[in-house]
Amino acid sequence: MIDAKPKLDRDARREAILDVAAEVFLQEGFDAASMSTIAAKVGGSKSTLYNYFKSKEEIFQAHIERYCGWQGAEMFQLLDDEVGDLRAALTRLGRRYVTNVMSDRNMRHFRLIAMAAERSPDLGRTFYEAGPLRGARLLGGFLARMKQEGRIDVADPIAAGHQFIGLCQNRMLKARLVNYIGQPTPDEVNAEVEAAVSTFMAAFGVR
Repeated sequence: MIDAKPKLDRDARREAILDVAAEVFLQEGFDAASMSTIAAKVGGSKSTLYNYFKSKEEIFQAHIERYCGWQGAEMFQLLDDEVGDLRAALTRLGRRYVTNVMSDRNMRHFRLIAMAAERSPDLGRTFYEAGPLRGARLLGGFLARMKQEGRIDVADPIAAGHQFIGLCQNRMLKARLVNYIGQPTPDEVNAEVEAAVSTFMAAFGVR
């Protein structure tokens, strides 16, 4: 009896390509990475790769969209929970957000995308729309619901979403991007988020 490897369906094959491409991009950088290297690591030919993606830029764009989708699902699904205590809900979200965004792997992705966006602004646009902008809109939707329930006083829920995210990450972000500080500890995350939530609620909490 001959042992045959099971054939991957098209979607599974595409995901496998993106898994490999992500590691190639992180190891070699966007400019140095090539379709040949990705194809070799996937275990196929460049012609097979081109059946799924027309260019390295298209692979990278798909990787960005997938990565941001994973990050967003992990962070903002917390907003679907029933909210008994708004301050506690924002604290849970803030902790998850800062922990994920300030992680070593996420910082590597952020630097990689920022460098690629210098030459290919469309890649930067893809990241911003699939990541930060989508996150602020999801949070804005939650804040709009809290406003309707009379639990918060915001004129523009999406702008307030941007402001909350900024409060959570702003002090650490640049220091992390240039490796001035390392990945924050749970205690450091908690302290940062508690300050952000207190400031946000002082500005927008119902008097």
